[in-house]
Amino acid sequence: MRIHALPTQLVNQIAAGEVVERPASVVKELVENCFDAGATQIHIDIEQGGIKQIKIRDNGCGIVKDDLPLALSRHATSKIASLDDLEHVISMGFRGEALPSISSVARLTLISRTADADCAWQVSADGTEQNFDPQPDPHPPGTTVDVRDLFYNTPARRKFLKAEKTEFGHIENLIQKLALSRFDVGFLLQHNQREVLNLKPAATEQDQEKRIAAICGSSFVDNAIKIDYAASGLHLHGWVGLPTFSRSQQDMQFFYVNGRLIKDRLVAHAVKQAYQDVLYHGRHPVFVLYLELDPALVDVNAHPTKLEVRFREGRMVHDFLFQALHRCLAEQRPGRQAAHAIEVQPASVPELRKPATAMNPTPNEQLSLPMNLIEEQASVEVHTTVDTVQKPMPVISNVQPGGQGFSYAQKAAMRSNIEDQIQAYGKLFPKTENKPTDAAMPPLGFALAHIHNIYILAETANGIILVDAHAAHERVTYERLKQHYHNRVIVSQPLLLPIKLQVTAAEADLAEQEHEFFQTLGFELNRSGPETVILRSTPALLAKTDVDQLIRDILADMLTHGFSHKAEQAINTILATMACHGSVRAKRKLSIEEMNALLRDMEQTERIGQCNHGRPTWVALSHQDLDRFFMRGQ
Repeated sequence: MRIHALPTQLVNQIAAGEVVERPASVVKELVENCFDAGATQIHIDIEQGGIKQIKIRDNGCGIVKDDLPLALSRHATSKIASLDDLEHVISMGFRGEALPSISSVARLTLISRTADADCAWQVSADGTEQNFDPQPDPHPPGTTVDVRDLFYNTPARRKFLKAEKTEFGHIENLIQKLALSRFDVGFLLQHNQREVLNLKPAATEQDQEKRIAAICGSSFVDNAIKIDYAASGLHLHGWVGLPTFSRSQQDMQFFYVNGRLIKDRLVAHAVKQAYQDVLYHGRHPVFVLYLELDPALVDVNAHPTKLEVRFREGRMVHDFLFQALHRCLAEQRPGRQAAHAIEVQPASVPELRKPATAMNPTPNEQLSLPMNLIEEQASVEVHTTVDTVQKPMPVISNVQPGGQGFSYAQKAAMRSNIEDQIQAYGKLFPKTENKPTDAAMPPLGFALAHIHNIYILAETANGIILVDAHAAHERVTYERLKQHYHNRVIVSQPLLLPIKLQVTAAEADLAEQEHEFFQTLGFELNRSGPETVILRSTPALLAKTDVDQLIRDILADMLTHGFSHKAEQAINTILATMACHGSVRAKRKLSIEEMNALLRDMEQTERIGQCNHGRPTWVALSHQDLDRFFMRGQ
């Protein structure tokens, strides 16, 4: 066949195939147009799941009469005029395809009025972009788009639509997501003449949290951390759920870039990395986050639906997100309120306390509970012989991946001189009736009993708490081991027999280019052929791991994302295993002094709310909770 131009309506129907998947797709395009028009109130009326009718009305700036035909024509827009505008897009829509594409597969009526116009004007469209005849209409200032009989002229597409309830469920879910992107806009959603969602504009932080509670549930707000973090021209703010408040699905994750709802693999990877040490296996974090950056640094024109974006500095964005969330979660310690804003700065990262000198255990001896003192928090001066000088952590090169093979000397390096510390702790809080008052009581209070030799019961100023001693001590030990390991130069151990790896040409090129990066991780990796690399040394701590597969995973990550944390993850896995083996065991009876020392350590340890496996370490019961159990005051 000869080359020929396609009819306008067919061209628009092809475009509609990219943009209009279901009724919710129509709603998304039209509501985003309302945002661009400066609307502060949007009404969405849906009939039969959007198949019969979608009617969206706003109080925005409106469209002048002469521009109505252009609004229904392809590639006609008021939002960009040059290539420079396209590279700095700040509006939700900018392609000029939504209305003509929708009108090609539905019966569309557009009514609009500007604030200074005598009346509104109405036009109808069928996708041909012809025969526009504006008619006057008594419409208030703003715009209404009425879409009826979706896919009436494309029955094959109509057959793919689901039941009315399912289609409306997609619309409701979409409006909730859009409502979280614009707190300054009110939303009214109706289905079959019944009000489903009514959200007023939320100007204050309290009103914003009410909107979030209406969409995500009040439990989300009760278990969320307010974050506000800025660096390198990037600004991240919003709410992130505590690790203990997680979901089995990724259905409560909302991420917005310059007000635009997106789904991005780079963002998902950064969030996953930030929650790695604190989230229970198989669970997913919850968050409502907003990233603001220069529009020139993000390409929103990467996909027709604009749900995917492309960051020009992906590595920088990834590291920024990881750092912000990582520090935010680390700052959550006993005594801090989850709902309060955490403004984390890299320079404000607190240092973990240094353990005292280790003592040599005897065979079959249970590892004792390390306890450290914070002299600056004491109300009395302590004179003790405890050696608080930090010693280098010995390189452990015979650790098995499964956690076996710890020598007694290695275990000794993981604990403190407990007898001296208990003696010093007794001087801090003597066993007298002069117990500190509630005003001086620390966040986790003072221990009362060791229940079943597993749980610590402590009295606080506001009630009581229960602590899983092993889980809490495991986190304390793990954070100390990480601090020891990452604060010194990674020791590299030469291999007796170098390992030859067959990789792809692209991976070999990358290994050659990133030679210094691998050296900083403790690997000596050299290229020896077009598709061959030789591994000559590894970090001492990973000597017994499958370094062959680890190198391949690192190269695959770097090809996909431009960076990799596989080596750090492998090291942390071994440190976590060491911490688990070096922590106080269940059924080991703890003294009051030991329990109080653990509580003080918990108050100063990052991510103490969860153990290394993501399980909670402590729970609190307030006075109100206790009164409720016994119906006091009712």
